[in-house]
Amino acid sequence: MLKITPGQVIVPTADGLMRRIWGELVSVDLAARTGKFRQESTDQVMSFTVMPYAELLHHATFGDLQDFRIGERAIFRLHQNDAGEWLWLTYIQDEMNFLNGHKEYYYVDRIDADKGELECTDANFDKSFVREKGILVETDKETRYWKQGQPVKFADIQIGDKLRTKTHGIGKGKVRVAWEVFLDDESLLKFQTEQKAAEAKRLQVEGSPGYVDKVDGGAVDRTLFEESGELSHKLKPGMKVRVASAGVDRKAIGTPVTGSVTTAKMAGNLGKVSITLDANSPAFVPGNIARVWDAQ
Repeated sequence: MLKITPGQVIVPTADGLMRRIWGELVSVDLAARTGKFRQESTDQVMSFTVMPYAELLHHATFGDLQDFRIGERAIFRLHQNDAGEWLWLTYIQDEMNFLNGHKEYYYVDRIDADKGELECTDANFDKSFVREKGILVETDKETRYWKQGQPVKFADIQIGDKLRTKTHGIGKGKVRVAWEVFLDDESLLKFQTEQKAAEAKRLQVEGSPGYVDKVDGGAVDRTLFEESGELSHKLKPGMKVRVASAGVDRKAIGTPVTGSVTTAKMAGNLGKVSITLDANSPAFVPGNIARVWDAQ
């Protein structure tokens, strides 16, 4: 039976081994990579510890913990630690990612312009699948509306429109207050494209994160996490790289060591890379986190 094991990329998904909970982000500690969220169905506040390889899905693509706003509604995927506590977190999936990934929309059934409220049905493109009816999406003075990638107004929404949203809670109950309302796919994809560019730039600066799997003298085997997928594909034998160990906050420690890629391949969405270092380094320990950069 799969079990969360520090130092390995393991996500137990069988019945009883994970919980996917809609909630509202309450707090985050970026240094410790921990936080709290409020379970919107019960109002219970739950703690979480982010696994280093967790998928942090922001604006319908990969992001990092600092991208999420306090109050944001998302799905938090939890697993039990050795004490039986539902604490280990292996993804935060924002509402944009959920709707986009499932190819679903909020179809507008009723508009209350005075309250700034929309009553919607969550369904797929042709409504052959309906997930939920009677969804209330509230708006306020902070809500932004987008069509064809440009700002529009609440008044531009019509009965029958299919929307996607980014919403936050209010500290109690199952309430959706929109930060962003997308009247078309083009607008959501614009946000997604901007997030992809920001994340790629961050990885280029901070290095691609991953576990150290094995150290044998000057040879280091690594598993690069899913967020580094595009960069992992670019690693080829003979390529010069820089490698540095990293702490709990996943930030690089000390001066990077140079080396050359000996093998690189994808294992599912994870990158597997072996690196021969130009000089042996005691900094790399199996099970710890390290960062890698293209040195060319």
